[in-house]
Amino acid sequence: MSSSLMLMVGCSTPRTKPASVTDRSGGSSEPAPPGYYRVKKGDTLARIALDHGQAPRDVVQWNKAANPSFNPNVIEVGDLIMVKAPAGTKPAKVAEKKPSSEKSDSVASTPEPAKNEVVAEPGIRLSWPAKGKVTGEFSETNKGIDIAGKVGEPVLAASDGKVVYAGNSLRGYGNLVIVKHDNTYLTAYAHNSKLLVKEGDTVRKGQKIAEMGDTDTTAAKLHFELRVNGKPVNPTPYLQ
Repeated sequence: MSSSLMLMVGCSTPRTKPASVTDRSGGSSEPAPPGYYRVKKGDTLARIALDHGQAPRDVVQWNKAANPSFNPNVIEVGDLIMVKAPAGTKPAKVAEKKPSSEKSDSVASTPEPAKNEVVAEPGIRLSWPAKGKVTGEFSETNKGIDIAGKVGEPVLAASDGKVVYAGNSLRGYGNLVIVKHDNTYLTAYAHNSKLLVKEGDTVRKGQKIAEMGDTDTTAAKLHFELRVNGKPVNPTPYLQ
């Protein structure tokens, strides 16, 4: 999925115009130092943040603190972007998790993993974000699972957390919600017809955060992703 997200700090109103990414062919190709990412052609700041397991707003704040003239809407190929909190920065607080006995309307039967699939012990337990048949499995290109349904059906938070993005500017995702659960885990909920939360909201496991839709896709479904330290992983073993 290609990325094209325009980030506007402090405002949850969806933006549809892509951020400006300038390619000045003289951009450095040297490896980025620890804690930084070097911008490549086609990158946007919010995509960079998501791929490193960070909230877009945090990345903007860190870079503005280091460079007051930093413009999150205009990044150039070769630029260095800080993607880890500077020393001494307190991690963002997220909602405390309740015991796993908490009931949720999102519970569904968990698909059995393939016999030869090696599944690591999950560090987080997620509830199903929607009811429906899994029509798209996790892969290098899909980066999540697709759950079929009808427009308007509930989309539920898979675990307690904080909404770090709610908008429709990421091409290929439609109306999207991203929830940060802690400093390791993020979940993303795409293609919604309606968003019921905004950036900064605290949500609880099983809370309705959106309504299923078909934005930026051909059929009503929920595309659900789990990111571990920014890396997309198969969410199925974590679902219960």
